[in-house]
Amino acid sequence: MHPVSEESPICSAKGCRTGAVWVLAWNNPKLHTPDRRKTWLACDEHREHLSQFLGVRGFLKDVVTLEEWERGKGAGSAADG
Repeated sequence: MHPVSEESPICSAKGCRTGAVWVLAWNNPKLHTPDRRKTWLACDEHREHLSQFLGVRGFLKDVVTLEEWERGKGAGSAADG
């Protein structure tokens, strides 16, 4: 999966090269502290699929637009990929 980058962000779904529109913030409580956020990117087509994948495992914490995420990074977001 691809972390959020400054270059043209693309969807994290396997084989998808479509531009990302969404950021799925998640963490695995067995591996990460509660405040840590890993990120996957999603296009409109794969947002639901990737959200469900993380959701059924209890990992999904938030889904926001890439634009909202980028605005939040300037405010000291704890996100990493």
